[in-house]
Amino acid sequence: MNIGKQIKSLRLKKNVKQDELADYLGVSYQAVSKWETEMSVPDISLLPNISAYFGVTIDELFQMPNEAEFERIENMFWSERRIKKETFEHAVHFLEEVIKDEPSNVRAYENLADLYNHRAHSDHELASEYAKKVLELEPTNKGGFVAFLEANGGVCGDEWYDNNFTVIEYFKEFLKKNPKSYRGLYVIIENLLNDRRYDEAIPYIEELKIVNSNHQYYIYMGDVAYGNGNFEEALKLWNEAVGEYPSTWQAYCSRADRFKKIGKINEALEDYEYCFKMQEHPRITDGLFSLAQLHETMGDYNAAIEDRKEIIKCLKEDYKVTSGNSIDEHRREIERLKSLIIQEKEA
Repeated sequence: MNIGKQIKSLRLKKNVKQDELADYLGVSYQAVSKWETEMSVPDISLLPNISAYFGVTIDELFQMPNEAEFERIENMFWSERRIKKETFEHAVHFLEEVIKDEPSNVRAYENLADLYNHRAHSDHELASEYAKKVLELEPTNKGGFVAFLEANGGVCGDEWYDNNFTVIEYFKEFLKKNPKSYRGLYVIIENLLNDRRYDEAIPYIEELKIVNSNHQYYIYMGDVAYGNGNFEEALKLWNEAVGEYPSTWQAYCSRADRFKKIGKINEALEDYEYCFKMQEHPRITDGLFSLAQLHETMGDYNAAIEDRKEIIKCLKEDYKVTSGNSIDEHRREIERLKSLIIQEKEA
């Protein structure tokens, strides 16, 4: 029973003192203090008045255990396209209370980061729709272009805006404190390569090979070669990644990403399909996402629909996800693709 913690949480949210609540209930403030520190619990006859005071049901006074509340929040990231304001604020309040009691609770910090990122993503979806309306009504409107690009992570063409300087500088310092961090190395390499700072990336790629020797060394060195204009060397290294690690599905997926960028579409399709088939359960759907995008780019909308259906099937079979936004987003895409087929036939 966590009724004491719930009373404290509701009292703080309402911004009232213990003695104010005590006066309303006709008890001493010491009694309220004991409830909140779980030294005692309120008499059952007081529950209707407590629930009325805070505007909640009696059931809501018996707060879920922390583990259940964490799971509820984490499930929202999968199931909710847009989290309601009240639900969002409740989750933030819960997580901040956890951090007050446990300042080193990593899960609470991670949930807060995911919560705000989820809201940012859903806000960007809305911003994108509004920006498209601007461009529909006024195709020359600069603000509409800027808003749409920002909402969708598009490239503006201004170096100061498009670069990843802040991320790179953060992870330079991060790696000084955590020199053998695989994820830290992975992030700084990806961002350096994206900013075309190829020579700067090489020492980190060499370090990555020491920390975790796998296909990525060949993939990244191929990226450096490609960026420096040595296309034949790049292709040789990307192929070497698969040749050295033929049982690693990620090697095929990474090579497919490169094939796609250099216009080797059929080779990319083959790699994406193969990397999904060779996975053990639970499977990752990255390759299927890329397949859907490639097929749509090629104008093969029926194939893109089948890719989306395969993602839904994978989520159901491997993750037991049968509803919520993670399923609905693909259903929305399927409907959009069907409308493109109809438009194509009518043209």
